[in-house]
Amino acid sequence: MKRRAFLTNSSLAAAGLTTTLFAVAACSDKKTETATTTKTDSAEDNFELNEITVAELQDKMVKGDYSSEQITKLYLDRIEAIDKNGPKLNAVIEINPDALAIAKTMDKERKEGKTRGALHGIPILIKDNIDTADKMMTTAGALAMLGHQAEKDAFIVKRLRDAGTVLLGKTNLSEWANFRSTNSCSGWSSRGGQTKNPYILDHSPCGSSSGSGSAVAANLCAIAIGTETDGSITCPASVSGVVGIKPTVGLVSRSGIIPISHTQDTAGPLTRTVTDAAILLEILAGIDESDAITKESAGKVTKYTKYLDINGLKGKRIGVEKKKYTNQFLNHLQEKAVNVLKQQGAVIVEIEYLDRVNALGADELVVLKYEFKYGVNKYLSNTNAKVKTVAEVIAYNKQNEDKTMPTFKQEILEMCETKNGLDTAEYTAALAKSHNGTKQILDTVMQKNNLDAITGLTMGPSCSIDTIYGDRWGDVFLTAPAAMSGYPHISVPCGKVYELPVGLSFFSGAYREGEIIALAYAYEQATKHRIQPAFTRSFIM
Repeated sequence: MKRRAFLTNSSLAAAGLTTTLFAVAACSDKKTETATTTKTDSAEDNFELNEITVAELQDKMVKGDYSSEQITKLYLDRIEAIDKNGPKLNAVIEINPDALAIAKTMDKERKEGKTRGALHGIPILIKDNIDTADKMMTTAGALAMLGHQAEKDAFIVKRLRDAGTVLLGKTNLSEWANFRSTNSCSGWSSRGGQTKNPYILDHSPCGSSSGSGSAVAANLCAIAIGTETDGSITCPASVSGVVGIKPTVGLVSRSGIIPISHTQDTAGPLTRTVTDAAILLEILAGIDESDAITKESAGKVTKYTKYLDINGLKGKRIGVEKKKYTNQFLNHLQEKAVNVLKQQGAVIVEIEYLDRVNALGADELVVLKYEFKYGVNKYLSNTNAKVKTVAEVIAYNKQNEDKTMPTFKQEILEMCETKNGLDTAEYTAALAKSHNGTKQILDTVMQKNNLDAITGLTMGPSCSIDTIYGDRWGDVFLTAPAAMSGYPHISVPCGKVYELPVGLSFFSGAYREGEIIALAYAYEQATKHRIQPAFTRSFIM
């Protein structure tokens, strides 16, 4: 959850879309798209699995070029070299001690003629707010949760295991999914420390799925899982130059995931290609009796790989916000993206909707405060964690302030604790405005203009890491509409500004993942904007 964006705006109404400082604020008045950068001291990156896809890994295992055990060992060595040493990305919070054993089991099954599908033997990293019933902890990056081991796999983890994936480990995140402080620094947790952006190391990986986005971008794994309430998959995807899908709320189960909001939470893929994201989404989607909202997806789950069509943009009507950005380079980048869409056969329609969605941001924040307290208290009450309520988390942090709050504090947790039950008038009124109101805005603009989807830049380029004063995001933040409505959203690499990746978003109505995957795939294949990171040390102009 990229919560900082809600709180930097003085009116709290911008939902992260109209903060005043540009992502690289100190350089925002420069007249160049290039930057002087300082390279790392590490040798050229010749990792043999760089940029490899799921299909390519499967092909190599089928041919006997690699075993799953060998692939897993290569990724574990890569994590040691890149994440813990060398550039020290700090994207992985914990390694699964059983990873090689799982891989060996998958190899044995393959030799016996049994394969479980497209992800058989494929190594994956998952975010550390997702339960795994193994030797790994589930902590949401919080020292208050240190030692907590789940007794049961999250529903999606069971699906991943059943699909034959190899759980490499867990990724760092913005603590409590970035719902702790009004001055938080994305990618920092008291347990895991600060995750870095693999393109320019002193820049943010965004959050809260910071480690998952950074790890995929840096080729520490084949694929990864993130979670999103508002921006926590799509923002890390955008700034880390990868693909992220935030599914419709209801397509993917949330049971066994430390919550923020049952109205907006979902898990989803972070990958280097749209194809791999579609493959992974097919595994994650499904009805879970423990998460009632997934019953709404009955009959709506499909084979998302069938939408991988290079002609997916032909004849599609796509809306783009008429209002321009304050930064000329971002406007130029979006214009180039829109021209590609037109060249690929799409019809572009200028629309106006963002200001109306932004105006509901304060209501969204009210909803999240109520639902966070309700959901986390419910989650903690059924765990072996040493803290059982939000109040106990707050108390623990105060008692261990030097370690848990060395710079920014826990204002949001304290605000959540003041809230009462979900029958409160303030909550129900805010929910009607933020959730239902956003759906009405989007549904109306899409129906009026006969749109297949809406597009725009997902984010501006990554801001500098600042653990003292917190994130400083710019005026491009296109996560709120899909997040607040619960609608599906995909971000795909779009190019660079200031040598940092920027993503292009497509979002549409509920359960239209297939349609937006088709648009993103056609755009990806027409542009090939995914670029391997170089682990540059700093941004200098």
